[in-house]
Amino acid sequence: MDMEGKTVLITGASRGIGAETARIFADAGANVALIARSQDAISDLAGEIGKRAIAIPCNVARFGEMSAAVETTARAFGGLDVLINNAGVIEPISRIAEADPDEWGRVIDINLKGVFHGVRAVLPIMKKTGGGSILNISSGAAHGPVEAWSHYCASKAAVHMLNRCVHKEEGENGIRAIGLSPGTVATQMQREIKASGINPVSQLDWSDHIPADWPAKCLLWMCGPEANRYLGDEISLRDEEVRRAVGLI
Repeated sequence: MDMEGKTVLITGASRGIGAETARIFADAGANVALIARSQDAISDLAGEIGKRAIAIPCNVARFGEMSAAVETTARAFGGLDVLINNAGVIEPISRIAEADPDEWGRVIDINLKGVFHGVRAVLPIMKKTGGGSILNISSGAAHGPVEAWSHYCASKAAVHMLNRCVHKEEGENGIRAIGLSPGTVATQMQREIKASGINPVSQLDWSDHIPADWPAKCLLWMCGPEANRYLGDEISLRDEEVRRAVGLI
């Protein structure tokens, strides 16, 4: 997938899937805007990537910050073609009866409202220029309950429906909305899950997790026409057919 001249904004770009996605898209020729709360981490990554990257500290849970980041990106590179809503948290992992209401709500603010904020901020720019791609990181947790993950499951299920709503409302305006369920990925989030010791996911061996560059490569593939059959829907990286199409098999 040639992304020369295209601009991509990636939330949660400081580590894991987000950081690998930035590298993959930059290698494909794209300009990348790195969005995260950790200024040092995204500044280091921007330095590694070079002139194709800019680092913008931002809390996606605050619409004003997200809107400003989108405006900065469009001003720096002359437009915005792809939004990758990757930012997400799972801590604190706890059963509902013991969950702290404020912390539970903070996860919703990041995982769900953060996605809405990104979508809301980019739509005017994308519609003005004839369209664009909005790619949302989903999860198997969007479709089935997991013990002690009520906040995560609820937020990902809501993002799945939000993705469908974006397609229904904006598909005819050239907006390509697709979700990606990557499966379990070898990232810091999996270390947090493992440390909790709760539910079967925490018991998985580290070798069971896929590397972070797999979903990154899939996200690049999703920008092309082969992924159009998934518009308004979700791609599962557990699907062997998808892995083969992306070139992971």
